[in-house]
Amino acid sequence: MSFQYFYKKIENNNDLMIIKRTPKNELQNRMEQFKIIMEKTYPDWEIAAIFSKINQYYFTGTMQDGMLIIPRFDEPTFWVRRSYERALNESLFKNIKPMNSYRDAAGSIDKIPNTLYLETEVVPIALYNRFQKYFPFKTLKSLDKVIATVRAVKSEYELSLMRKAGKIHEHVLENTVPGILKEGMSETELAADLFKVLIEEGHHGVTRFGMFDTEIVLGQIGFGESSIYPSYFNGPGGNYGMSPSVPLIGSRDRKLKRGDLVFIDAGCGYDGYNTDKTMTYMFKKSIPEYAIKIHCKCVDIQNEIAELLKPDAIPSEIYNEIMNNLDTKFLENFMGYGNRRVNFLGHGIGLLIDEIPVIAEGFKEPLKEGMVFAIEPKKGIKNIGMVGIENTFIVTPNGGECITGSNPGLIPLY
Repeated sequence: MSFQYFYKKIENNNDLMIIKRTPKNELQNRMEQFKIIMEKTYPDWEIAAIFSKINQYYFTGTMQDGMLIIPRFDEPTFWVRRSYERALNESLFKNIKPMNSYRDAAGSIDKIPNTLYLETEVVPIALYNRFQKYFPFKTLKSLDKVIATVRAVKSEYELSLMRKAGKIHEHVLENTVPGILKEGMSETELAADLFKVLIEEGHHGVTRFGMFDTEIVLGQIGFGESSIYPSYFNGPGGNYGMSPSVPLIGSRDRKLKRGDLVFIDAGCGYDGYNTDKTMTYMFKKSIPEYAIKIHCKCVDIQNEIAELLKPDAIPSEIYNEIMNNLDTKFLENFMGYGNRRVNFLGHGIGLLIDEIPVIAEGFKEPLKEGMVFAIEPKKGIKNIGMVGIENTFIVTPNGGECITGSNPGLIPLY
């Protein structure tokens, strides 16, 4: 599937700027699926409002300061405060209108229903109060699971973008990073070099999470024990970070030395869509044999999970099948370190790194073809760091299709 383009000359410049626009039929299909799932989930729904920029982008193809109003029996309208001009340039969405305040949108609706549906995970109370001033509904219900369910199954258009992100990921982490690593460099220097290379190769430059108030630049980058240092981030790994005020990126003081295990868990994206990948490297000296065996076991677990990623498989059953077949000794520090372990083996991914479904307890809806997962079995080892692997897989009838490369990790750099 090819992009539809909008051509515009940059002001005071003879260059031609090309804006890639989400195809109209793609936007229409997403809205149709949203309404179908709303009918099943909330049979009496009348109107929904979408405020988050990620969800606005998913349904309209542009990311602005505005509000998407979706009536049940009428055409949806994207009301844009800023920038209306840019929204018109970027989007093939049918109805885009300017607004100065929510009053403008409210005036176009004959009757505000008693119940309104919106994203409870992302709308702050102050915005909610301003909105309700002009939309005086009495009851609020959540849209979050409905939208997440729609977004969980990727179209061929979306998968094409994720495959491009995966190719960048594979090339940079498997082929380029070994040439970047140099004795004496700091974690922050590696992060800066890695970010530069990713951008040059086509990475869209941001790593987006849905988890509340989560800041991430690239991901988690650590040398040795840094990769098991405590972190608020809900993942197996860790890192020292810049400081208590910025527990991200990496340490300026932790320098790469002979014998270090290098751990890189980084996101990569192309035109909004992300892949997730973890790669490890042994710098100038092998880690102990017992640690290598643990790493290889994690790779085997990844491959076993990938084989199970077929339509109609149940995520919680996959999780339990894997976990119940691991012995007590291996489970110690599996999916984390110490008491900082996570209770999942993989997570959905797309416009955000952390999407549903999750390979974990409680996720009992069958998988569908076109869902995409980051699978990440990892294990912390004292005085060595976090071993294991992560790659991104598409659910297919033949099992998970890996789109981020096949290198098993622990790349030796002797």
